[in-house]
Amino acid sequence: MRHHRLPLTAAAALALATASLLAAPNPPDAAAADGAVSVTVNANAGLATMPETGLGVNHAIWDAELASDETADLLADAGVRMVRYPGGSYADIYHWETHTAPGGYVAPGTDFDAFMAAAERTGAEPMIIANYGTASAGEAAEWVRYANVTKGYGARYWTVGNENYGNGHYGSAWEADERPRKDPAYYAAEVVAYAEAMKAVDPSIKVGAVLTTPGNWPDGIVTAGDAGTWNQVVLSIAGPSIDFVDVHWYPGGSSAAESLTRTEHIGDAVRMLREQIVRHGGAGASRIGISMTELNVGVGPNTQPGALFLADAYSELLAEGVFTVNWWNVHNGIGTVSTVAGQTDYGDFGLLSSGTCTADGSVCEPAFNTPFAPYFGLSMMDRFARPGDRFVAAGTSDPLVAAHAVRRPDGNLALLLLNKDPDNARDITVDYAGFAPASTPPTVHTYTNGATSITESASGGATSRTLPPYSLTTLVLRPAQPAVGAPGAPGQPVAAQVTDTSARISWPAGSAGAAPVAKYELYRQNGPVGEQLGETGGTSITVGNLVPGTRYTVNVLTRDTAGRVSWASPPLTFTTGTPASSTCSVRFGTDTDWGNGYVASVDITNTGPVALDGWTLTFAWPTAWQQMNGGWNADWTQTGRSVKVTPLDHNRSLAAGGGTTNVGFVGGYSGPNVRPTVFTLNGTVCRTV
Repeated sequence: MRHHRLPLTAAAALALATASLLAAPNPPDAAAADGAVSVTVNANAGLATMPETGLGVNHAIWDAELASDETADLLADAGVRMVRYPGGSYADIYHWETHTAPGGYVAPGTDFDAFMAAAERTGAEPMIIANYGTASAGEAAEWVRYANVTKGYGARYWTVGNENYGNGHYGSAWEADERPRKDPAYYAAEVVAYAEAMKAVDPSIKVGAVLTTPGNWPDGIVTAGDAGTWNQVVLSIAGPSIDFVDVHWYPGGSSAAESLTRTEHIGDAVRMLREQIVRHGGAGASRIGISMTELNVGVGPNTQPGALFLADAYSELLAEGVFTVNWWNVHNGIGTVSTVAGQTDYGDFGLLSSGTCTADGSVCEPAFNTPFAPYFGLSMMDRFARPGDRFVAAGTSDPLVAAHAVRRPDGNLALLLLNKDPDNARDITVDYAGFAPASTPPTVHTYTNGATSITESASGGATSRTLPPYSLTTLVLRPAQPAVGAPGAPGQPVAAQVTDTSARISWPAGSAGAAPVAKYELYRQNGPVGEQLGETGGTSITVGNLVPGTRYTVNVLTRDTAGRVSWASPPLTFTTGTPASSTCSVRFGTDTDWGNGYVASVDITNTGPVALDGWTLTFAWPTAWQQMNGGWNADWTQTGRSVKVTPLDHNRSLAAGGGTTNVGFVGGYSGPNVRPTVFTLNGTVCRTV
């Protein structure tokens, strides 16, 4: 959540709350850290496919150069395929027909037609925000009519409002909202009305509702009178009427190093959001997509941390199936000036320089439209992942080195490597599973700290190299042999009959290639390492020996009689339950949540035939950013992620056949609050109720 603030000048506008890579030796001050980093790429562990709309940015009507040819061409060169309009919180005061935003500055030459002309020149689809705060469903419907009937623009994606949970309902109020009620139920009912009115004009459009990213305010908060959190209520009412949900993410952090670690939150945040959609969005809710239409780093927004964060976050989000990621912003204006890793950071959240100066004129940005580091981060994304490429699992042995990979339809594989250490180079070795690289040098793209361009070369090998400090490197690798005659990949797997230790997985058959299909192989993703769970000649299999309360992501491969293997099926993620019957049960609930902490209540029941005189309850936090901050009715200790609970004198005895005690604690979290699901009592896995 970034609070929007008015600029001091209209020009500053509104600010939101590889020629030689390894062909020459590293500079003397870029010595490699001790020990090579292991990078693993598993081409058989398929993730999401790169969408056409993946690489996006935000435009804003206070930016006088929004529609300039120079700006549009720079965005096209960076591979931008989606542009959002009319810009953050301005959307909820903007009236498209009069091109006005009462209370805000509107630059000339930024009306809707000018924006659409710029989007067309860039080659990008529009993401349009319909005014919820100060307009109506009728006004939004007329905008659809003008865009797609009168002008024939074919604008497909429309969101109802922007950050509407910031309307004061939860305390903070930065978003305009003139509605008589500010609660999520009222917003959701209006989303239904907007969707009906807009789709009556053009049934082909896709309408999105505003949610909050799990782990970010006001996620988890339930205000008096509400039936649940913002996300729960909006989905339960508007879910059947929408096509996607729209979220934002500003991860914060007190330093660049801390900000760059926040990308580890993404996988859990997206999975939690999908779980909320499926649980609360009504029948067929799995069809609802996810857009991330505002994103920026906490520290170093226009220097190398911005570039590294952009490439890492975009890759994580797109690999998780988010259909567009939009950086805030194209132009934004100067903020707090600092030095980051030897470079001047202007505190500017734009991809491109606004050419503005501090209020006292002591510091000025580079010339207008000079690309900042995140622009090159976006350009590196375009060199790495193109529409139609398939993300595959990749990982490293060093938390300061990130790896992402895609498999391309032409048989090539691209590997994106990020060195987040500002001071030291990293020697790496790369191991490939499911892909054999050619012996010829790969194409190498690199962007280093302070550089003003991306370099390109054909150099080095596929299995080892040195990454410069604070750098982004993309390798494009050709296969040792072209894949000829391989079978087709199986279709989307589904899970059924999921218990605590087993699940039945089925999938549409893969097509035969040059030889008949022999069998299908089921693999679990353990990060970038594959674990075979079974194989079958049919199109379904029951797998056993699974761990209770564990999330599994699996792919299916087709193997033919000649030994050739297909690409992986789309991924399937499912979570095992806890035992249907056990000698104990645990009910875990939250009484109060304030956005980064909560009060938890835990009921422990002995359902077995033998009374317990003394007991020990244990569970583990699913993430490293969760903790127990003290409890009651028991002795509580936490070691690492493990929590141990032992009784006091008054509740050490639990009678057979239903003896129960209640204990509680204060929990804290600084990222997605993934609830623990597996509890053991005296070493026995309990049924979680």
